[in-house]
Amino acid sequence: MIDNRRGWHEMLPYALLGYRTTVRTSVGATPYLLVYGTEAVIPAEVEISSLRIIQEAELGDAEWVRKRIDQLTLIDEKRMVAVCHGQLYRQRMIRAFHKKVRARIFEVGQLVLKRIFPHQDEYKGKFAPNWQGPYMVRKVLSGGALVLSEMDGTEWPKPINSDAVKRYYEVSVCISVISL
Repeated sequence: MIDNRRGWHEMLPYALLGYRTTVRTSVGATPYLLVYGTEAVIPAEVEISSLRIIQEAELGDAEWVRKRIDQLTLIDEKRMVAVCHGQLYRQRMIRAFHKKVRARIFEVGQLVLKRIFPHQDEYKGKFAPNWQGPYMVRKVLSGGALVLSEMDGTEWPKPINSDAVKRYYEVSVCISVISL
């Protein structure tokens, strides 16, 4: 392989060949097959002849052209199979996503904590708290955006994504005095 970063352009054709001849899980076919209608002949098949190469070598020119035209007429069918496979793959991914992800629904008046991200001014290092608040939800906008306000009622000028907040559960401390 290459030890330095200057020779990457020499390896690019090999990376592209690998990418174009590898079966994609999402469509169930290689990109090369979907473009040209047949699988690519990899260099190893030329050196060590495979059954496909031997069969094509024994064909006459007219017969090879007829076989290639037959392959090209079936390319639309192969592409439709890939589209159907892609749609089924997409549905499986959606089902897997919805199985793991819980919808987070916030309501007006609910108390939330806001996440402190490392790029914000409030960030004080890795040993400081990751959440600040509580804040009150003033409006719930479409797409999961929230308008928050401080506890004293001053509203924030910008909405915040609901991914950056979590529900705040108030802890009430009860001190009971036991008389002895």
